[in-house]
Amino acid sequence: MSKEYLVTLNVPPALEEELVDSLLMLESEHGFSSFPVNAHHHENKGLSLAEQVTGRQKKIRFQMYVDEQDLAEFLAQLRQEFSGSGIQYWVLPVIENGLI
Repeated sequence: MSKEYLVTLNVPPALEEELVDSLLMLESEHGFSSFPVNAHHHENKGLSLAEQVTGRQKKIRFQMYVDEQDLAEFLAQLRQEFSGSGIQYWVLPVIENGLI
């Protein structure tokens, strides 16, 4: 059994549809989830005046499981397609998952 990782992406709303299209091509085995989130960060770089005042920036969060053997290629493809786009990501090992 291969090890899985949970990949989380925080994406500017303007890139939502483009990323959905890309993920549908890249991550077809497990699928993915997406939902709106508010990102909070100490840097004001790139924030609108309203975002600076409220202290939050609207993002779309994507989460998906990726097998260990596919992870490096998956991240490389995202870096190639979305270089400089401001997508924040993190990768966590999955200890357990399933359906109840």
